[in-house]
Amino acid sequence: MHITFLRHGRSLADDQDVHEGRYDSPLTDTGRSQAQHLATYWHAHPPGFDQLVCSPLARAYETARVIGAALSLVPHVDPDWMEFDNGPLAGLARDEALARYPIPAARGRFEPLTADGGESEAAFHRRADAALERLVTGPDGHVLVVAHGGILNAALHVLTRSDQVWFAFGDTGFTTIKFNRSQARVQVLGVNQQPHLNMG
Repeated sequence: MHITFLRHGRSLADDQDVHEGRYDSPLTDTGRSQAQHLATYWHAHPPGFDQLVCSPLARAYETARVIGAALSLVPHVDPDWMEFDNGPLAGLARDEALARYPIPAARGRFEPLTADGGESEAAFHRRADAALERLVTGPDGHVLVVAHGGILNAALHVLTRSDQVWFAFGDTGFTTIKFNRSQARVQVLGVNQQPHLNMG
């Protein structure tokens, strides 16, 4: 099977330069334009998606709806594709967050992000694993997942069995892999592709 992992378009939080995570920030006009450009590109160059799965957070869901409308696909919302739960940091300015929640020298993988809550690294990767398992044990074909840079990296770390590589995801950038179910082998076909942003 093939899986294409797509990061949402530019969000309001990107412009505000605040911690995003579970902050439910909508797309900006630029983000909507990016999503529409990608929808137009894929309509002209059909990738053959059979399913469209997305995070329920507004920036991902709106991106998925724009693309789904162009490709005649209805987004299936799966909460496990939400971004990392950053607890009290969500929506905070970065300097304020650093003052209130200094970054510790070390944090155990089972510890919450802050003393006031937030997801542990272990819980985050378990969630990515569960979301992936539903995909790869489902129907064969080509699945499009519209989500967020953190959870998409967590999923790719699970698939590649390595957390030593960070996959870049720009606004509406997508990474496509081929997954051999019987051998659990991953072939990376493209990373952070944005051909639609170079059109015209």
